[in-house]
Order: sequence, then C-alpha cells, then structure tokens
Amino acid sequence: MASKSVERLLNVIMTIGSRRRIDRAKLFAVIPDYARATSEQAAERMFERDKAAILELGLPLVTDRDVLDENTVYYRIDAAESGAVLDLSTQEYTVLLAASRAWDDAAAGGAARRVRSKLLSLGHDADPDLLRRTPRGAVESLPVLSPLLEAVTSARSVRFTYRGTQGAPAERFVEPWVVGVHDGHWYVHGWDRDRYAPRLFRASRIESFPVEGPPALEPRPERTELATVLDALQDSDDRARAVLEAAPFKALALRDRAGAPLEATRITLPDLPRPAARRLLLANIRWLELVEPAAWRAEVAEVLANIAVAHEGEGDTSGIAAGAVRTAPRIRTTPTGNDTLSRLISEASYVMSRGEVDLDELSSALGISEKQLITDLQVLFVCGDMGTGWEDFIEAEWEHGVVRVRNAEPLRRALRLSAVEITALLAGLAALEPSAGDTEGIVASARAKLLAGVTEQARSVEPVEPPTRAELAEAASVDEMASRTADRAESILAAVQQAIQADDSAEEAVGSRLTIRYSSVDRPGTSVRRIRPLRIETDGSRSYLLADCELAGAQRRFRLDRIVEILPDDTPQARPDAGEGPSLGGRLDGEVWLRLDPPGQWVAESFGAAEMRDGDDGVLYARLDRPVRAALVDAVLESSGAVEVLSPADLRNTIVTVAQVAGARHTQQ
Repeated sequence: MASKSVERLLNVIMTIGSRRRIDRAKLFAVIPDYARATSEQAAERMFERDKAAILELGLPLVTDRDVLDENTVYYRIDAAESGAVLDLSTQEYTVLLAASRAWDDAAAGGAARRVRSKLLSLGHDADPDLLRRTPRGAVESLPVLSPLLEAVTSARSVRFTYRGTQGAPAERFVEPWVVGVHDGHWYVHGWDRDRYAPRLFRASRIESFPVEGPPALEPRPERTELATVLDALQDSDDRARAVLEAAPFKALALRDRAGAPLEATRITLPDLPRPAARRLLLANIRWLELVEPAAWRAEVAEVLANIAVAHEGEGDTSGIAAGAVRTAPRIRTTPTGNDTLSRLISEASYVMSRGEVDLDELSSALGISEKQLITDLQVLFVCGDMGTGWEDFIEAEWEHGVVRVRNAEPLRRALRLSAVEITALLAGLAALEPSAGDTEGIVASARAKLLAGVTEQARSVEPVEPPTRAELAEAASVDEMASRTADRAESILAAVQQAIQADDSAEEAVGSRLTIRYSSVDRPGTSVRRIRPLRIETDGSRSYLLADCELAGAQRRFRLDRIVEILPDDTPQARPDAGEGPSLGGRLDGEVWLRLDPPGQWVAESFGAAEMRDGDDGVLYARLDRPVRAALVDAVLESSGAVEVLSPADLRNTIVTVAQVAGARHTQQ
C-alpha cells in the first residue's frame, strides 16, 4: 500500500482542488494528520513539506491572504495555470512517449519514474501506427542520475563514492556543471572541490547514491560540451591526416569519419591527434593498413607485435585466484512519495479523460503490473475531499478488467514537467534520433517544445545531443565525399522506414521487402540478403533493424550502420566468402577471463563483466560470459596492449593470428 504521507497529500490536493479556495485553519481542521499533530508547530512543518511536494509535482498551488485580515491565509489550485504544460500535437506526444520508454525506470530513479506518468496525465492518445514505426530507443539507466541532475538545476554540490580506473573507490566532493549523454553513456562534468580542478566522471562508476551538499561556489562555465571535454582527454601536439589502405565495404566507422566512398580502397582521415587516431585504427585493424605517417605506422606495428607476444602460450591465471572479488555496488532507488503520487494522479486523469480503460491497457501504459495498479486504485478509493465527508471521496472501480474513476475532478489535470524530468525526456529523444527517419521532424519539434518549457538554468543540464541531420548535411556540404556518406545513410533509413510503414496491414504487403548488402563485422566481404523489416531499435549509440531474413530463414538483427546499400529486388542473395584466417563469427562458448590494466578497464564495462577481481597495482581481472567473439577481439586490439585474454586458449591463439597478420602488413616495405 502507499505510505500515509501519499494518502495525506492526495487528500490535501483533493480538498484544496474541490473548492474555489480554503483557508489555512479549515484545512488544518479537516486533514486528519494535521489535526492529530502533537503541536501546531508540528502541523506547520508537515504542511510546509506537503506544499513543496505538491509544487514539485507540477500543480499550481497558490497562496492568498485575505484583503481584510492578513492573518487569514487561503490556498487554491490555480485553474488559470492549467494550460502551463506542454502543448503537444498527437505526433509529438507519441515520440515523447516513446522517448520516456527509453529508460529502464526500475533502475533509473525518480525522474525516469515520474516522466511517463506525467506524460499520461496530458490526456493525449498516441498514434499507434507512428508509435510502431518510432525506433525503440534505449539509454543507460542509472539510479544516480536524478540526484546529479537535481544538483545541477539547484546549483548545489554532491558527495559520492567513485571508482576510477586505478581500482580503489574514493569519496568525491563535486559541483556538477553538466550531466549528459555521449556515445550512449552518461557522464558528469564539474568542479572537484578536493582537487581544485574540473573533472569528468562516468556515471556508471559512481558506487553510492549522491548526497546533496552545500551550495556550489565555483563559477560555472557559460557553455560546457561533453564531446569537447572527452576529446581533450586524447589531445596531442602530434597530429596528422592518416592515409590508409582499406578493404572495400569495411572499416565503416573510419569511412564515416573520412567521408570516404564505401568501395574506396584508399582513405584519408581528417586531422586527428595521435592517441585518438591510434585507437580508431587499431579498432578496425583487421580491415586496413596504415600507409602514413611512417612514425605512426611503426608504432602500430610495434603495438600489434606486443599484443601477439603477450598472447602466445598459456595465460597466467594465478592472479585471478589471488584477486579480491569486487562486490557490485547496490544503490537502492526506493520510489519516493512523489513518484507514487504522480502515478496516482496520472492514473485518475488518464481514465477520466477516456471514461473507462481496460486494466491491462492502463498497466501497460504506465509500465507497472496489474497487481500494482489495483493497489493504486485502492488508495484512490479511500481518498477525497476531506471537508465534506465520505460522499465526496473518489470512486474507483476495476471489476471485470475495466477501470473507472469518478468524483476526482481536481486530479483531472496535466502535471507540469520539472527541469530534471525534461532532461530525462531529452536523453530519450537523443536515443531515438539517430534512427528517426521520417519522424525526424516530429522529434525536432518535440525537442523544441521541451527546451521552451525548461528554465535557463535547466538548459545547462541538457544532455549532449547528436547533431541533427540538417546540421550534418550543412557540415558535409564542404566535402563532397562526406555528403555522399550522409546521403547513403539517409537513403537506407528512408527505405527501411518506408518498408516498415508499408507492412502495417498485410504479411506480404507490396514494397515491404528490401534487398540489402550487409557488411558483417566478423567476416570478410559482404552478404546480399532479402529481408522484411519489422522495427528499429536503439541501444545507446547503436541502432539495429529487426527483420525477417530469407537467407537465414529466421528473424535477425542488423546494425543499421552496416547496411551498405539497398539493391534491386532481383539481385541474387549471397553469403559472404569464408575468407582466410580464424573464424570470428558468433559468441564464445563459456567464460572468458581478462587481465586489464587501468587504460583498458573500459572493456570490462562495455562487455558487462559478470565478475571482477582487483589485483595489485590497479590491475583488474574480469570474467565475461559468452561475449561476441569479433567484438571482443577488436576491443583487445583497440586497447593497445592494456587488455590480455587469459583464457580460453583458442581465443588467445585467435588474437595471436589476427595481430600477427595485421602486424605483417605494417612491417612490409
């Protein structure tokens, strides 16, 4: 059941909202918790907390003083401000609803929990066809985000326990400046009070619930972009435009950076610092050879040789048993009273705007179980206007699987979004945008309305957004090859969206099938496949297409950025050539143990290590369960030797072979 404070708040809202106004003395007399308070001061403190909670919900609670007696205070909910919420079209509401579902609200905390409920209180009906075609986005959901975002909006400091790459957790005292998403991961950038300098923290490495501290003292920069801060970490005076030889249709990320045609065998990267270029090259080294600069070429050859030598023979697993098992942090995010209350109000508003709603429809819309929904309705049933008696309590029914709510007009109003909740929606939109396709304009207009509804202070917490397609096109106009790359991505996404839309009425709808050329990461060459697109999903910075594949005879997920081109319908289907060298397809059976030096510990996070053990000198031992083979091999190479596979032996042999083959290309004259 809901806590007594939730019931009290609901009664206060119903009692104030059911009349034009009510004076403070009458309110204190009819609300049982105030009337039973041990003293008048205790009742005052309780009411002040309740007022703050009601305002946080987004309800326009107004205080008036009697013009004849200033000691008489009245309270009302301002009906004139009922429109002070987002004015959304059905299409904009639909994409925002999809954005709210990008969060795993069980893990993300209060802002993520409340935002979907508040959207439902708007009384809109979503466009079911658009909702089906809107990408299913996902953002990293972490319980520490809400207090970090709230610290930014309130300009306060926070304390938390942070585990850096050196392994040992330590308490940090930080004034957050910006909290945002970059490449699918959350970061907080701000002033570290103990170190007297700006610092960047990855939110997933925060191991305690941030505790609010005193007001911030250090002036906040006028504009801080996470991309700029992250790029500075790999900056170097040694910069150059690397020239590469690459296999056609491979190293797609590099081609995107260079704006190179997909079939081109010679690629020139933009001017990059040496550390950033080396990481990018090694992550794609199976498909390319660095031609120049010569010094960088020699360095790449040396790194690959060292990786091969480190993986020859059996791995030294003695450190695993000696390592201290790292206990996963348990950060509890128990729903607050306001989380529950916003859901209760939204349930009542949603049902009253429709007359009646199926129980399963309402529970699905809110993302809660039917059992929890019935519990909520039982709370509504015992609350109401306390100033008139039981006859004016809320009527809630849910017999026969149909929900009806009556006599709750004060709850039939849209709840305004706070700056933190708007930020949660902006992050969800950022997850949708890379694969928005024909919904791009709707996503853009929904974002504009969110930004218009947030204060100037809240704008500083806006997650770093990927550039819009218009911005990409403008930037690409100075480079013909970059323009070709952007056009290709646009045409593929448009074709996929059109096929999904055409397939909404029949299994074999005309135009719902596509023939694609697909470049897999685990084998040379490309495949030609005939598919029927079903939906687009995003996971962090990556977008996937779920489709029926004729060649496989089953559903398959295709990375959108690896669909090379749309081919004519009569193009014969073909599997990629087997190629030479070890097979990197599929997942590894069983477990993999890694030894990671501090610079390579991002690999354990990226692959969701099932177990981690701390060794000496900041070394980390990590166990991965059935990782994707090709992705792990590429990550080991990308780490420049900071990661060693300890077991199984056949994976070590694979890395030796891959590193030696790639290294040989860089030692030949």
